[in-house]
Amino acid sequence: MSYTGIHGKVALVTGAAQGIGEAVARALAEQGAVVAAVDIREEQLEQLAVDLHHLGYQAAAYPADIANRQSVDDTVQRIEATLGPIGILINAAGVLHTGTVASLSDEEWTRTFDVNTHGVFYMSRAVVRNMAKRQSGTVVTVGSNASGVPRMHMSAYAASKAASTMFTRCLALEYAEQHIRCNIVSPGSTDTPMQRALWQDDHGAQAVITGSQQAYRLGIPLNRLALPSDIADAVLFLASDQARHITMHDLCVDGGATLGV
Repeated sequence: MSYTGIHGKVALVTGAAQGIGEAVARALAEQGAVVAAVDIREEQLEQLAVDLHHLGYQAAAYPADIANRQSVDDTVQRIEATLGPIGILINAAGVLHTGTVASLSDEEWTRTFDVNTHGVFYMSRAVVRNMAKRQSGTVVTVGSNASGVPRMHMSAYAASKAASTMFTRCLALEYAEQHIRCNIVSPGSTDTPMQRALWQDDHGAQAVITGSQQAYRLGIPLNRLALPSDIADAVLFLASDQARHITMHDLCVDGGATLGV
């Protein structure tokens, strides 16, 4: 599918080294965007840039820790100086620490918010400041269906995603007059390294699809996990001109797992 309004624009993608972020970076490159790939995983990030170059696409790797405000500000400045004005921002970086509330460490709670919430704030603030001067831009934050439905043993993750979701909506309201659209894509269970790390055995995917009454978790009515490309398609739609009159929206892509709540 061809999306208008993406070709030729500089698109900054966080969490681009793997999973959903990588799928989004590849999809944007295929649509003709100039991809600024950002992640803390330097080796994987560089490989992504090499792969995209070999395919004839425009991309550059910018290793950075989005949980560090100075690192974010410096990276955004470098991207604008080397690639040009950032027209699209995709906040796709995320971490997951699981466990009961009682067992979560201070460090796990803090790190979850440092990346999933503070990182979204730092990156969005740095990018939108420049977008506002140009009176143009679009931001898509990859949230989670867990931001609106409680999850057993996922309190830090769910809370951090809920915070970044509401932040993105507030960002959209504040910058609507500058023609900057900000939306959220909230995936459910997606076949990524993060998801597979949760599985206990080779039947992990089926267990997620089936659901668990004991964990108060509905299965997936569409009877399949999402692929990273499914999430990337939703992200590209919201970043494109096809969604030019959509802002503050949270698009849930979870196969019906949260029953549209």
